[in-house]
Amino acid sequence: MQEQPSVADFTFLPAVFRWCGAACMEMKMDSKEVIFRFLRLGLIGVAVSTAAWAEPDEEILGKSLGYPLGPQFSAMGNRVGNWSALDRVPGALTQVVSRGEAVQPLPKASQPADIRYRYRNLGYTLDDYLDRRRVTGLLILKNGEIVAERYRYGRTEDARFLSFSMAKSVTSMLIGAALERAVIASLDDLASQYAKDLEGSVYGQTPLRHLLRMSSGVTFTERYDGQDDISKLSRSFATGSPPVGSLLRSFSDRHSPSGQKFVYASAETEVLGRVLTGATGRSMAELTSEWLWKPMGAERDAFWCHGRDRQAGAYFCFNASLRDWGRLGWLMARDGKVGDRQILPAEYLLDATDIARQPAAFAPYKATPYMGYGYQFWLLPLKERTFAFQGVHGQTVFVQPATGIVMVQTAVYAQASGYQDPEPFAERTALWMGVLQSLGGRTERY
Repeated sequence: MQEQPSVADFTFLPAVFRWCGAACMEMKMDSKEVIFRFLRLGLIGVAVSTAAWAEPDEEILGKSLGYPLGPQFSAMGNRVGNWSALDRVPGALTQVVSRGEAVQPLPKASQPADIRYRYRNLGYTLDDYLDRRRVTGLLILKNGEIVAERYRYGRTEDARFLSFSMAKSVTSMLIGAALERAVIASLDDLASQYAKDLEGSVYGQTPLRHLLRMSSGVTFTERYDGQDDISKLSRSFATGSPPVGSLLRSFSDRHSPSGQKFVYASAETEVLGRVLTGATGRSMAELTSEWLWKPMGAERDAFWCHGRDRQAGAYFCFNASLRDWGRLGWLMARDGKVGDRQILPAEYLLDATDIARQPAAFAPYKATPYMGYGYQFWLLPLKERTFAFQGVHGQTVFVQPATGIVMVQTAVYAQASGYQDPEPFAERTALWMGVLQSLGGRTERY
């Protein structure tokens, strides 16, 4: 249980008093007496409800302007609007991922779930979590049924939320589909066999398997400080100067032998996107629609955004509705099956997400101090296979296949990394552990 609030905790009450009009103005007593009279009258519930209506940092994020779209992609006042409707942002280049005729149902569970979790030795509910963090959408599935679905900051079910690095996991799924179709012959092939514009480059001389595990050994910095290599890649993507292909060819130093060490580098996923389009002669949007979106039974069109060279941003820029992100998670929970149909190769997905199938250097506590890394999926340190799609500002799809539990979160965290601000990322993980415990999942540590 949380500690009971003191009088000092109710500093929001003056806002409530303003709503009372003349009656409150006529109260001739000091503030403490007013507060305790509200308590005696049983009106404190109204005050608490009023405070709960405010979402974290809502004015900073643009509420008074209706969460506007704007040309400054990551400006704080544009994040909610831009990151849920990027196709309507002036200057953004996008290509539709068309859905099919049939929609895979996501029925609502007959009983709502009582989701609780613990963080820093205090107990919280799902509503507490939403009142504490900059979450724009939250969806929880159990065995393909919706047990919780929430939209915040004025978002609705038709919003299509930006993936950031969750797109890396989608790109991996497409690599699996290409492998199954023999469009890609082997994961041990070099990238330049398919991405001809990378011939002669260090990335071009890297096997696909090593790119999938982010273990090329190529030096690429990702600190999110505006001066690092990921910033150069993002500017190149947005402006075309220099072209992304030229920038990728410019990285020439290996800090480690290829395949030996995990070092997170978004450029490696961008190379994989170029492998897909080079191998097929088709766009990422066309491949996603045919291989994934239509057979999965998505309910809404999705879209990729692309750079000036018409190449989709495989490392960060897929956009889909909250429920369709949930369908992706549920597809992964079923190891690539929709109904009785296998639409992605199960063995590839196991190779991508099972700790036991990774070299020791990619296991939890080795790849990073906490998570392991597979084929563009993060591997949680649990004995039960549990993994995640993960984006920099809090976007996540958590999956535990054996127990049929999926959690999707879209968010607008202030910082891009847990190294910069660990609190929201740590509480998100605590919520996921609570979701597992609340829904019969397994949480024994690896």
